[in-house]
Amino acid sequence: MPPHISLNRSKLPEVGTTIFTVMSALANKHNAINLSQGFPDFGCDPKLIQKVQRAMSDGHNQYAPMPGLLRLRSLLSNLQNEWYQAHYEAETEITISSGATESLMCAIQAMVHPGDEVIVIEPAYDSYIPAIQLSGGIPIRVPLTYPTYRVDWEKIRAAINPKTRVMLINTPHNPTGTIWEDSDLEILAEIVRDTEIILISDEVYEHILFDGKQHQSLSRHPELAKRSMVISSFGKTLHTTGWKVGYCMAPAELTKEFRKVHQFVTFSTSTPFQHAIADYLEEELEQLITLKDFYQQKRDLFLQLMEGSRFQPLACQGTYFQLMTYADISDEEDAVFAQRLIREYGVAAIPVSAFYHHPPDHRVVRFCFAKKEETLVAAAEKLRKI
Repeated sequence: MPPHISLNRSKLPEVGTTIFTVMSALANKHNAINLSQGFPDFGCDPKLIQKVQRAMSDGHNQYAPMPGLLRLRSLLSNLQNEWYQAHYEAETEITISSGATESLMCAIQAMVHPGDEVIVIEPAYDSYIPAIQLSGGIPIRVPLTYPTYRVDWEKIRAAINPKTRVMLINTPHNPTGTIWEDSDLEILAEIVRDTEIILISDEVYEHILFDGKQHQSLSRHPELAKRSMVISSFGKTLHTTGWKVGYCMAPAELTKEFRKVHQFVTFSTSTPFQHAIADYLEEELEQLITLKDFYQQKRDLFLQLMEGSRFQPLACQGTYFQLMTYADISDEEDAVFAQRLIREYGVAAIPVSAFYHHPPDHRVVRFCFAKKEETLVAAAEKLRKI
C-alpha cells in the first residue's frame, strides 16, 4: 500500500470479515458439518425454480421499478392486512429491496444523522452496528437478560434521552430464538409515546415460531406502526437466502426517505425473482402457513438427537437457530471453543460472543437446524461424543 494512504482513515476500523464467513470457511477447510451460517442445506420448492425460469423466458430480465413490482407489493399489502390487521398502501408504503440487510442499511442511513443515538439490543445481528457507524450515529447497546434473553425494559428506559433517534428491534430474535409477547409491544408503546423515536424492526423470521406462538409484528400495533419501519425477507420463508429479496413497510413519509437511499444503493431488485415470488404467493401461500410446523419438527428433532450430550439447550421459540451452553464441557471462551469444535469434532457453530461488543462469559454457541435430517443426525452423533 502506498505510504500516503493511512488505514487510520477507515470508516469501520474495528470491522473485519463477518463471523459467518470465517466459520463457514473454517468448516470447509476441515470438512466439518456446517451448522454455523444460517442457510438451509436443502432446496426450495421446485415450483419456484420453474417460475423463475418462466419469468426469464418471458423476458422479465431488465430493471424492475425502483420500489419493486407493484403486483408483489400489492400481494404483501393484502397479506399484512390478513396476518396482522395492518394497512400499508402498495404504492407508497412498501418497497422491495435486495435482501433484508439492504433494507436495514437503507432505513438506518435514511433516519440516522451524525450524532444521533441508536438503541441496539444485544446480542445483535452483525450488520446493525456498522450501518449505524457509517451514518455517523452512536450505538447505545442494551443487553438482553441471560439466560432467558428477555428485554429489560428498565434498561431501555434508562438508555433513552433527547439524542435517541432510532431503536432497533428484532423478533423472532437472531441469535437467541426468543420472541416478543403482546405485553412487550404495550410497554414499548408507552415508553416511546411522548418521543420522536423511530423504530426499525427486523422481522425476517416472522413465519418461524414454535409451540403455538404468534408473531408480534410492530405493524400489528397501530400506535407503533405509525413510527415503525418493518423489515422482512422472502429468503427465510421460501428457503431462498441466495436470492436476496426483502422488503420494508413503513408509513408514506418514512418510505419516502427510505427510497431516497434505496434508489442509490441497488436501485431495484432482481426482476425475474420478484415475478416468481409473486406467482408463488398467489398459488402456493399454504407453504408459508405450514412453515412453523416444518421448522418446529427440525428443532424438536435436533433437541431429541442432542439428548445425552453435555450441551444444555436454552429456550428456542422461533428462528431456525438453537442456542446451547457448553459450560459442562469447557471453560474456554466461546470463540476458542467453536474453532476447536470444528477442528477436533467436525461440527461448525457460531460463538454468541460475535453478536456482542463486550461479550459476557456465558459460554454459549449457536447451531442452525435448517438442515436435512441426515445432516442433523450426523452432526448430533459427533456432538454427543464430546
